[in-house]
Amino acid sequence: MEVKEEHEEMTEVHEMHQYQEHTTTCKIGTINSFFCPQCGKRFTQKAHLKDHIRIHIGSRPFRCVHCGKDFTQKTNLKEHMRIHTGEKPFVCQQCGKSFTQKGQLKNHIRIHTGEKPYACQQCGRSFTQKGQLKNHIRTHSGERPFICLQCGKSFLHKGTLKDHIRIHTGERLFKCPQCGKSFTRRDILKNHLRIHSGEKPFICLQCGKSFTKAAYLRMHQNSHSEERPFDCQQCGKKFISALQLKRHLKIHADEKLYPCSFCGKSFSMLEYLKKHEKIHTGVKAHVCSECGNMFSTITFLKEHQRTHTGEKPYACTHCGRCFTHSSTLKRHERMHTGEKPYHCGLCMRSFTASSTLLRHRNKCCQQLLSQ
Repeated sequence: MEVKEEHEEMTEVHEMHQYQEHTTTCKIGTINSFFCPQCGKRFTQKAHLKDHIRIHIGSRPFRCVHCGKDFTQKTNLKEHMRIHTGEKPFVCQQCGKSFTQKGQLKNHIRIHTGEKPYACQQCGRSFTQKGQLKNHIRTHSGERPFICLQCGKSFLHKGTLKDHIRIHTGERLFKCPQCGKSFTRRDILKNHLRIHSGEKPFICLQCGKSFTKAAYLRMHQNSHSEERPFDCQQCGKKFISALQLKRHLKIHADEKLYPCSFCGKSFSMLEYLKKHEKIHTGVKAHVCSECGNMFSTITFLKEHQRTHTGEKPYACTHCGRCFTHSSTLKRHERMHTGEKPYHCGLCMRSFTASSTLLRHRNKCCQQLLSQ
C-alpha cells in the first residue's frame, strides 16, 4: 500500500514537473504570460498556473482537519474551513446577508442588480450563476447523470438525488418547531411553515391573489387565460393543469384509497383525509386574532376572518354578486346555468345543492319507501 502511494506521489510530481518544463517555453509577454498546455487558460503568475494544473492531474494536497475533504488550492481549503468555524466575512451592503465565500456574495448581489450573465444558447433563458445554466442545459439534452443505486431512478441535480435517497432510508432531518412534523427536504419544511404563519409570498399580479407555493401561483395564472390544455377523455371537461386533471379522473374511477381510521369514510386524496380526521381529533391549531375562535385548517380560519373584514372575493360573472366562499359562489351560479348535479336515486329528481337533495330525501322519498 505504501509503495502504491509513493508511486502515485512520484507520478504526480513527475506530471507537475512536465507541466513546469513546458510552461518555461510558453511565456508570451508580461500579461497572462503563463498558460496551461492542456486547456489554454492563461495566468499572470506561475504560482497561479501551478495551482490550476492540479485540477488536470487530480492533485489535492490541502486537507481539512475537521472532515477530511481535500482541495487543490490552499485558498479553497481556507474558504471551506469557514463552514466549520461559522465565519461569514463577506457581507451584502444592500440587505446585510453574509457569506462564507466571496463568490457566493458575488452571485447573491445579482439578485439585487437583476444581472443574469449566463445565457442558454438554445432557448435564450438567462441565469445568475454558471451552475444554474449547466443544470438548465440538461433539460434540453435530457441528461440525468445522478442515479439512485437502490431503484435506478435518475436525476438532473445531485441535491435532488440526495433528497430522493432519504425516501429509501426514511431519514427526515428537517423538523417543524411548531407541530413536530418532520420532512425529507428543507424546501418542503419551508413550505409547511407557511401553514402556521399564514404567509403567502407568491402574488398574482393580475388579481392580487397570493399563494404559499410558486407552483400554485403558476397554476392559478393559467386561470386568467382561456387556455385549458388538459382534457378528460371520459367527460370532455378541460383543466388548466395536469394535477387538476389527475384529481378529476379519480371521480370517474371512484378511487378512494384513503379511509378514515375513526369513521371509515374514504377519500380520493391523502390531503382530504388529513383535513377530515381533524374533525375527529379535535385539533384546532389555527386561532383567529380578532375573536379567539379556533379552526382545524388555515383555510377555515381564512374563511372565518372574512366575517370580520367583510371581504367577498368571489364575484359572479353573470350578475356581479359577491360571496365570501368559493363554494357559495359555485352554488349561486347554478341559478344562472340551470345545472343540477345532485340526483335522487329513488325518484330521479335533480337539485342544485347537496343540502336541498338531503332535505328531499328526508321528506319526500320517505313516503315512497313507506308505500
